[in-house]
Amino acid sequence: MIEILAYAIGIMYTPGPVNLMGLNAGLGGRARASLGFFMGVGMAMCLLLLLFGWLGARLVRAETLIYVSLVGCLYIAYLAIKIARDKGEVSGQAASARPLGIRNGFVIQLLNPKAMIATLPIASIQFPAAQIHGWSLLPWSLLLGLLAAGAPGSYSLLGDLVGRRIQDPRWFRYFNLIMAALLLYSAGALAYQHVYLPLLG
Repeated sequence: MIEILAYAIGIMYTPGPVNLMGLNAGLGGRARASLGFFMGVGMAMCLLLLLFGWLGARLVRAETLIYVSLVGCLYIAYLAIKIARDKGEVSGQAASARPLGIRNGFVIQLLNPKAMIATLPIASIQFPAAQIHGWSLLPWSLLLGLLAAGAPGSYSLLGDLVGRRIQDPRWFRYFNLIMAALLLYSAGALAYQHVYLPLLG
């Protein structure tokens, strides 16, 4: 059981597209307004664990994973462009104008290749090895979904702490551009690993 939690925390809390978006929300003063985003991330992770746990790894074949990964990478790139266009204004109405919502969190995590790579070993190897199956998958999936929601949430809190010490909107603009560049890099790296290389065979 400890191995499941250690693996899940290790892979969920490393930098990735979802956590970078949480960090960006915190830097922009939108940590509290982005609670729906974190909930969406957790819900998607819970759903993936239940699907893979109940239906098994046969649900996602290698050729299907390529297309899901492609859509996920395109969505990450789309969100990166949205972040890059944000002017970095954090006062008053601008700070809460475009918080990430529950749908954003759910969709990006559901299509995130990193989420599938994280959940498949848990559902297809670690759960059966720990005799977790049937309805006992539900509490474990809820717990791991909660941990998944905490990952971008913790990055957002970190960003909020740093963001409070910075007053000049130019710095937020620079942070947005850096976050957008990191997200684009993340989308490109995921596309290379989970789309391009599998297509080469």
